[in-house]
Amino acid sequence: MGLFKTLKNEVKREFIARPDDSKDLILYKWPDQNIRLLTQLTVQPDEIALFVKKGEVVGTLEAGTHTLDGASIPFLSALIDKATGGNFLMSELYFVSTREFTNLPFGGMIDNVLDPMTNLAVGIRLFGEYSIKATSPEKLISNLVGTQGITNNDSLTEWSKNLLLKVFRETVSDYVTNEQGKVLGIASKGSEFEQKVMPKIRAELENYGLVVAKIGNVTITIKEEDEATLKQLTRDVACLLYTSDAADEEDSVDLGGR
Repeated sequence: MGLFKTLKNEVKREFIARPDDSKDLILYKWPDQNIRLLTQLTVQPDEIALFVKKGEVVGTLEAGTHTLDGASIPFLSALIDKATGGNFLMSELYFVSTREFTNLPFGGMIDNVLDPMTNLAVGIRLFGEYSIKATSPEKLISNLVGTQGITNNDSLTEWSKNLLLKVFRETVSDYVTNEQGKVLGIASKGSEFEQKVMPKIRAELENYGLVVAKIGNVTITIKEEDEATLKQLTRDVACLLYTSDAADEEDSVDLGGR
């Protein structure tokens, strides 16, 4: 069994490709940093392979089957490990898919905002979907993976979801605080917020080689207990205003009669 396992590992070393179970990932990191020279590397049509050393992209390979030879691929020469007799490359290897990934969920608590009509602190939640695409795999690796410690797909999507939520939080808070928008009825503003957020999130992601192509199905909700309180306060205020107007009208009639 030991010999069979060793032979199996040797075969794996000589043929590198993204595993089938990782085809739906934006980012996949090859688990071995010791890569044998003359290994056959297969890059799928919708991805780019990036060789990384100390957080910097040394070189990239596009779709096709490549023999990892320093003579035919010059940038590999900088990765040859002399300690192994020049038989291995010492490098991190990433596969970055360049296709658009759709229907990715995001959302959570936006904030407790102060309703300008009632001065009540109201908790707002927001949920939606987005699609994302790597437009510059080199920027993605150098500026995000290399600086943020993001090395797998889960951490990448979690980071992008948190960024989306941050931008929505700022936009919704600005609507309520600076534009004095009503909190009651804010659920109808989903499409409006989508349009406001899109250019902001694109600007945030540009330096990381990513673009959010779409944001949709945004649903905004108020905490049930806060919504009930807000509705009651709104009714109370309306009732007081009605009573006050009625009293003023009655006084006006009395004065007119005199």
